[in-house]
Amino acid sequence: QSLSQFVSSICIQAGPPARYLLVTNKQSLDKDDQLRKSTFGEREPTKVNKTILIVGETGTGKSTLINAMVNYILGVEKKNEICFEIVEEEIRSQTESQTTAVTVYEVFGYEGLRSSFPLTIIDTPGYGDTRGIQEDKLISEKLYQLFRSSDGIHQIDIVGLVVKATENRLNMEKNIVALITHSDGGEPTAALKALEVAKVPGARDKKNRPVYFLFNNRQHNACCETEKQAKKEASAMRHAQNISKDGMKEFTEFLGGIISQNVKMTEGVLRERKQLEACIINLQGRIEMIELKQNEIQQTQRALQEHKEEVKNNKNFTYYVNVPCKEKVKLETGWATTCPTCKENCHYPDCWWITSLSWCSAMKNNKCTVCTKKCSFSTHEKKQEIYVNKTKKEERTHDDLKKKHEINEKGMGEKGNLISILEEELEKAKDEKVNLVEKSYQCVMSLEEIALKADAFSTHVHLDFLIEKMKETGNTEKLLKLEEMKKRAEEEPKEGMSYLRTGLKWGVQGFFQ
Repeated sequence: QSLSQFVSSICIQAGPPARYLLVTNKQSLDKDDQLRKSTFGEREPTKVNKTILIVGETGTGKSTLINAMVNYILGVEKKNEICFEIVEEEIRSQTESQTTAVTVYEVFGYEGLRSSFPLTIIDTPGYGDTRGIQEDKLISEKLYQLFRSSDGIHQIDIVGLVVKATENRLNMEKNIVALITHSDGGEPTAALKALEVAKVPGARDKKNRPVYFLFNNRQHNACCETEKQAKKEASAMRHAQNISKDGMKEFTEFLGGIISQNVKMTEGVLRERKQLEACIINLQGRIEMIELKQNEIQQTQRALQEHKEEVKNNKNFTYYVNVPCKEKVKLETGWATTCPTCKENCHYPDCWWITSLSWCSAMKNNKCTVCTKKCSFSTHEKKQEIYVNKTKKEERTHDDLKKKHEINEKGMGEKGNLISILEEELEKAKDEKVNLVEKSYQCVMSLEEIALKADAFSTHVHLDFLIEKMKETGNTEKLLKLEEMKKRAEEEPKEGMSYLRTGLKWGVQGFFQ
């Protein structure tokens, strides 16, 4: 166990094998401690670092795999009867939800033992559990912060999908390599079949099969009652350790030949996605406002019809209409970027972390890509409130209506002018609504074009609204396209609707192409 004397660590369980927790420099990269960095050793700027983004379903053994990777890098051998851990177990009651924290593990200073490079591992929470789609989307946002932060990650070499060797079903569709856990050393037939069924276009070997690496997550059983059981346990552990050691050797050799992917490239894809999503939400609000305006005009038309005798005789009368208006409403959580000039919401609810509105995802070249007038970022506000469409009942008179439209004629001619003007306003509002529906449609199509799939949660929630409005336009071709997208989304397994279908798609886009 002399190895523990040279590695800064704390014994957490006597062995054999003895368990030691590595002493790391911990750093929180956000205010709510959901984006963390844990650094072991000191980095030498001259050495090329390799970064792995680890994703996987809950229960596949990501934490155990990360610890195994670290032990390999540190040069741990079976004869040392020792194991190091960098992933700390979080103790929480059964009623507490699982953490959504994204953690970066950095291991420096041990190059040359088994690897020629230092290693950075980005650990993401497991997907597919009961936390729900919204929690998965939050993980996507945390990754976005990580890649934008000055203290964060600016390149990725490999995205590793952690899969059990016995897994026979997957809901993944992007470029990845498979890290097969719980392996017995044989070919992971079920897992490979699942990768093929999911049509994962990741790295391929010479036989055109998905590139994979085998690991065994077996933990040492210290409760052997007989010598025979102890020998069986020791043999099983040696087999498991050999599988993981060979898997790490092959994996690091493969990783060493990978050209790093600059996250700045994929960050642009995510920014575009976020801008498109914000545009869809903004356009939906503007469409709703036009519908309220249409309703106001129709109420005025009915008032003229109900008081046609007064109109005919050019007499004044009173009527009531529901007038559209905007109100500021406080958000329960999160912050919003809003435009006071346009009185519109540009981006929410994840704008709390930005210190300058020029950093907001809705901004491009210091101007908003979302609000109607595309105003400068400097005119926008960051607050815990958003604009909401409302109506307020107002009392109006016939004289007010004439004054508004500058009508001076008398009698029937006046009635004809007012009705004509209101019909023109109604037609103009209809055309504007059709235009906004078309813009919304184009945003959805753009999301699909950048390979982020319109059946992703972020777009799926808007399809019903857009389908309803497209029906009103009478555009059958585009309506069928939207309905097909909705059908495809509904046929997707619910557990597959995770951050792997929203945020991580951009993160692996372009790998191994």
